[in-house]
Amino acid sequence: MIEETKNSDDSIYTTVHFNEAVQQALSALSGQTNHVFVTGAGGFLGKAICRLLRLANIKVTGFARGNYPELTQMGVNMVQGDITDFVRLKESMQSCDLVFHVAAKAGVWGSKDDYFKPNVQGALNIIRACQELAITSLVYTSTPSVTFAGVDEAGINESQPYATNFLNFYGESKALAEQQILAASTTSNQSTVQDSHQVKSLKTVALRPHLIWGPNDPHLVPRVLERARAGKLKLVGKEDKLVDTIYVDNAAYAHILAAIELAKPNSNCIGKAYFISNDQPITMAAMLNNILHCVDLPPVTKRVPSAVAYAAGATLEWLYNVLKKKQEPIMTRFVAKQLSTSHYFDISAAKKDFGYTPIISMEEGMKLLKASLVSAQ
Repeated sequence: MIEETKNSDDSIYTTVHFNEAVQQALSALSGQTNHVFVTGAGGFLGKAICRLLRLANIKVTGFARGNYPELTQMGVNMVQGDITDFVRLKESMQSCDLVFHVAAKAGVWGSKDDYFKPNVQGALNIIRACQELAITSLVYTSTPSVTFAGVDEAGINESQPYATNFLNFYGESKALAEQQILAASTTSNQSTVQDSHQVKSLKTVALRPHLIWGPNDPHLVPRVLERARAGKLKLVGKEDKLVDTIYVDNAAYAHILAAIELAKPNSNCIGKAYFISNDQPITMAAMLNNILHCVDLPPVTKRVPSAVAYAAGATLEWLYNVLKKKQEPIMTRFVAKQLSTSHYFDISAAKKDFGYTPIISMEEGMKLLKASLVSAQ
């Protein structure tokens, strides 16, 4: 069943997908947890996770740098703060028993500090706060970029090693953060002669969603539409490669399922990372054209050779660094490689270990995206 609603602010479009599988998952989670902490609650995925939690009447504290009244209206207790501020973070996490660490500095351009402070130090702060507050479950939102080394990734699974040569600081910082998060899963029994007791251990899991999209997407969809309208949207490379994407509600649902499994005494997913997707690989050309079709824009047909795009990206990166320009170049080496290589994943581990199956298909998701874009016009 799909229920579409709007709240009093017409600029905020809310779609709730509430089928039997989701109901069962939310019921199970509500029986396991009393108070959930969500970092990056104001982001695209963070809001979707908060929405599901509140549908189950689970108490939620959201942590974000900005002010998000729509989340407050949803019943989320919002705290404004920075993930690098440990004191503020720990104060906000009091009484929570489950954490979804979604916050991150995303993008393809910026200094090392721009990415390492929020992504790496932020992860360390979350781990430390969980340990000091005896919070037992931590679900981390990672990215497939942790394994991307600029070559095709066709049907890879979690045995794929971390990249050793990253093309931007985002992928590198997320890889370090993921390793720290997973390593924080420790044995539960610690004792001394003077004080023998059982210490609550932190259990962690990392999920790697790829290209999250859907209604209210602030990243992929608006960028595609903006470039198409400006006549700057082009395909990279002669051959169309397959990529995985994930509808936002599917990504949120996967996080709920992972949290449920993590809380079990003999959990299958402790200390592991998982690729998650819509399980429907699609060519980049088809994905872009599906988005363009939602607003009746013509399909993209222009192409640029992958070597030319890579050379342009390298040149622009050098120029922007020399000029100390902070805005993102229209092309970078990372983007050139991303657009000219395959990125689709074997998600059988997520299916087996915590029962993840997409609830919204690509076709259904595109209908919902089109409805939201038409409504916003």
